[in-house]
Amino acid sequence: MILYILVTLACIVIAAGIKQTAYSDSILTVGRAKNMARMGLIFMILFLVAALRIEVGNDYGTYVVTCHEIFQRGYVVTEPGFNLIVRILYTLSGSENHILMFAFFAAIIVGLFLKCFRDQSESVFWSVVLFMLLGVYFRSFNTVRYYLALAMALYSLRYLTEITDDKSVKVQNLIKFLVVILIAATMHKSVLAVIPMYLLATVRWNKWVIGALGVLGFVGIVLKDKLIELALILYPSYRDTIYIEQTGSLRENLPIIGRCILVLVLCAMTYKTSIEGKDIRKSDGQSRIYTGTIANRTYMNLSIMAVILYVTTWWLPLVTRFGYYMITPQLLLIPGVLHSVEESDPKKADKLKWVIFIVAALYFAYFLMTADREGVRVLPYKSWLFTDRYWLNQTDTF
Repeated sequence: MILYILVTLACIVIAAGIKQTAYSDSILTVGRAKNMARMGLIFMILFLVAALRIEVGNDYGTYVVTCHEIFQRGYVVTEPGFNLIVRILYTLSGSENHILMFAFFAAIIVGLFLKCFRDQSESVFWSVVLFMLLGVYFRSFNTVRYYLALAMALYSLRYLTEITDDKSVKVQNLIKFLVVILIAATMHKSVLAVIPMYLLATVRWNKWVIGALGVLGFVGIVLKDKLIELALILYPSYRDTIYIEQTGSLRENLPIIGRCILVLVLCAMTYKTSIEGKDIRKSDGQSRIYTGTIANRTYMNLSIMAVILYVTTWWLPLVTRFGYYMITPQLLLIPGVLHSVEESDPKKADKLKWVIFIVAALYFAYFLMTADREGVRVLPYKSWLFTDRYWLNQTDTF
C-alpha cells in the first residue's frame, strides 16, 4: 500500500510540472523538451511497477496457464490478437516467459493511456491525477488484454470528437474509429459494444433520449433471464463457469454510481460553460488536440449511460466489462470541464479543483482499503526481483 501511495504522489508531482501551453509549439522548444522528459519519467515509473510484479492481480495465475495453453496450441477462449502476441513473445524469448508477457502489455497499456492524455486532454496533469487516484492504473494489473482494449477505446474517441465541417474528414474519422475498435476486438471482443455506445454518445441528447434509455434499462430488468441467455450466446465460453455466478449486487456498484453522479453534478453546475459553450479548434502542428463541447458532451453522455447501466443491469455478470468503457472517459471529461470554467471564471475553477482533488483522494483511500479483495487483488504487491518461489495456481514454480 505504501508503494502505491508513493508511486501516486511521485506521478502527480512530476505531472504538475507539465505545461499544457508548451504543446502549442510546432517546433521542439525547451518547454516541449521538459514535457517530454516528464512524461517519459511518468511512463518509466508506471511501467516498472507493473512489469516487475509477480502474482499481483486477480487473474495473474490464470493468465500464466492460458498463455501456456496458447503456446502449446491447446484450447483457449482468448482472442486471436492476444494469442498471436503471446506466441511471438514466447518464441522470441525461447521459453514460456510470462514475466515478459506482462511487461509487454504493461508498456503498451501505460503508453497508450499517456498518449490519450497527451493528445486528447485539456490538462495532462489532471488526467494523470485522476488516472492514479481513481485506481485505473492499478486496476490495469488485472485482465491485461481487457485494459489494452479499454485504452484503445479511449484513444478511438479522438476520431469522434474532432471538430470539422468537412464531410469527407468525418467519414475518414469514422472509418479510423471503426478500425481501431476492430483491432482492439482482437484483444477483447467486449470492446465491440462501444461502437453503438460511443456513436450514440456523440449525438446531442434531450430529456426524451435519457428517458428512453432509462425505460430500456428497466425493461432489461424484466427480461434479465433472456438477456443473460443472449449474453451467453455472445460469450459461450462463460456458460457453466464461475463467471456466470458473479452477478454482484446494486450495493457493490454504489461507489461507481456515486462517482458518476458527482461527475454529472459537476457538469450540471458548469453546463453553460463546459457543455453549451463554443467549440474550439486547436492544433500543435503534429498531434491534434480536440477540445470544446463536442468532447465534453460526449463524455458526459457516457457517464449518464453508465449510471443507467449500473442501476438497471447490476444482475448482469461482469457488467463492469461494459461499464468501464463508459466511465473511463471521465479522465478526459473532468479536465475539459475545468478548462472551460477556468477560461470564464478562474476563481471558481480553483475552488472546483480543490473539491475534485479531495474527493478523488478519498476515492483513492477507499480503493486501497478494498484492493486486496477477491475480484481486485492488486494488494499486496510482490515483485519477482525479491521472490524466489512463485505460487501460481496452487503449484510451486521455481
